[in-house]
Amino acid sequence: MSLQFDTRPAAYAVIIRDDRLLMAYWKQDGKEGWTLPGGGLDIGEHPVDGCRREVLEETGYEARIDRMLGVDVGHWPGEARDGSGRDFQALRLVYEATIVGGELTHEIDGSTTHAAWIPLGDVGKLNRVSLVDIALGLYRDRPEDGKPAGKTS
Repeated sequence: MSLQFDTRPAAYAVIIRDDRLLMAYWKQDGKEGWTLPGGGLDIGEHPVDGCRREVLEETGYEARIDRMLGVDVGHWPGEARDGSGRDFQALRLVYEATIVGGELTHEIDGSTTHAAWIPLGDVGKLNRVSLVDIALGLYRDRPEDGKPAGKTS
């Protein structure tokens, strides 16, 4: 017996500048919260290219992807997701990135409403998606030698 489920690969960026985290406010299908800039990859799109594209779309900034921090897998049962009965698995690649150009703007007609630089000390007080805490943990645990960190479960 094979389990039928949907999988979506996505790439997200942890961008910290002056002790502030660049975040985007996600609002879709009656759910909302602060998240990292990033999102689903297009068919055939390299994750690094997708991460840069998503950062630009959601924040207006051009980003340099510095290194992979790790991978997270999210799972949502079909009934809780949309009542379809098909479970959903998110394969989320998390990168450390740096702003190299652009200016803060808000996404039009997308899944995020606005972006902002949030003081790191305030992130824990926000309504946020679980990926934020996972990614910040990967960022804190990153090796100092520049090699990618391991995966999370």
